[in-house]
Amino acid sequence: MTVEDSAIKIEVKTQYLDHQSSPKEDRYLFSYTITIINLSDEPVTLETRHWLITDANGKINEVQGEGVVGETPTIKPNEAYQYTSGTVLETSVGVMQGKYQMRTDSGREFHAIIAPFRLSVPGIIH
Repeated sequence: MTVEDSAIKIEVKTQYLDHQSSPKEDRYLFSYTITIINLSDEPVTLETRHWLITDANGKINEVQGEGVVGETPTIKPNEAYQYTSGTVLETSVGVMQGKYQMRTDSGREFHAIIAPFRLSVPGIIH
């Protein structure tokens, strides 16, 4: 199997951080745990990240940078890398999506797409 976008599986779990949020000040904190699984037969390195974070008012926050949580991990075939990070919204609901720039050991670069996922305070219906 050659490394293609479909060879990288990305799983996301989110959590509302009630104790760190302040709804009266329009400050809603969320954590997200990302698991990146390499389903290919070649090691891949996560080089950069690019996020689009949209709140319920349509405000978009774009985040780009090297690696994730200060690391540029290399993920071996059939192994996974997991990290947890967070974001702040001004609304109780939002959506994140993005992509990772990945590089194979043979030097080929490609994007692993992170499908849109919802950030929501429990019990909020939108």
